[in-house]
Amino acid sequence: MMTFNTSKTTCMVLNPCNRSKTVLDSFPQFTLSGCKLKFVEQLKYLGHLIHNSFTDDNDINREITAMFTRTNLLSRRFKRCSTAVKLRLFQSYCIRLYDSALWNNVTVAAINRLASCYVKCMKAFFGYSKFSSVTRMLFDLRLPSFNTASYIYTSNRCKCIPCI
Repeated sequence: MMTFNTSKTTCMVLNPCNRSKTVLDSFPQFTLSGCKLKFVEQLKYLGHLIHNSFTDDNDINREITAMFTRTNLLSRRFKRCSTAVKLRLFQSYCIRLYDSALWNNVTVAAINRLASCYVKCMKAFFGYSKFSSVTRMLFDLRLPSFNTASYIYTSNRCKCIPCI
């Protein structure tokens, strides 16, 4: 016997990239164990936001919010620590872009917002002014640039997955 939690179970219809291949605009109501399941446009699966349009911009926005939150939390708790300790903390908690390998269909604007967030967080955490040179800061701290940290290269940007 299998048990389902119908309050957590949802349905998602994945939209085709080509509108002419759309079969239906509305779908019948699915039921499971006598409960109607709701349809969603996006859901969180293993920490990654999946959108029915195959875009990853919403997940990038989630990552931007998370990076600002982590940096602010560390800044408040460890503002009096040495640079060596701050470097270890920043590397461990703020350069967590492991989910960037899952991003396939992103806009250049979303990637640029994330890169800007990365630099702003670094400057705020290490006490650099907003007008400081990014190259000099990366050199002084021996931290990777955004492109190095995120493993996102120009060839992967704005690429749509094959449509059915």
